[in-house]
Amino acid sequence: MLFFAATMFAQSTNDYMEVERAALKTEKKAIIVEAMAFTDEESKVFWPLYNEYSEKKYVINTNVYTNITDYADNYEALSGEKAIELWNNSMKYKGELAKLEKSYFKKFLKILPGKKAARYFQLENKLNMLIQAELAIEIPLIQE
Repeated sequence: MLFFAATMFAQSTNDYMEVERAALKTEKKAIIVEAMAFTDEESKVFWPLYNEYSEKKYVINTNVYTNITDYADNYEALSGEKAIELWNNSMKYKGELAKLEKSYFKKFLKILPGKKAARYFQLENKLNMLIQAELAIEIPLIQE
């Protein structure tokens, strides 16, 4: 019975996260449309590349989420070894994200003027910082 309840809780938590991600995705697109003021031609080439980039970023962010839930699952009895593992995973995902951004910035430069491509990634950075700030508030420090 407890296993069933835990499984249902985990499933509902994952479902909730997916609903939240879908809502954020919709809001993010609206923000991008407003902030970027694309021409029709820019919009036509931007969104397919944006979707490709977002899919790859989604995979990395899923790993980040898994790392956070691993931290939450082990929070009460976190060992030094587990803390190091979680830290290393966090750095790995930050590196993967930086590599992805650098790679896709070059791709966006091929379809957008330099200022517009930089503006898009500036916007991405601002939105990511808002999410990071929320996580920083919600995730407690490791206990002594």
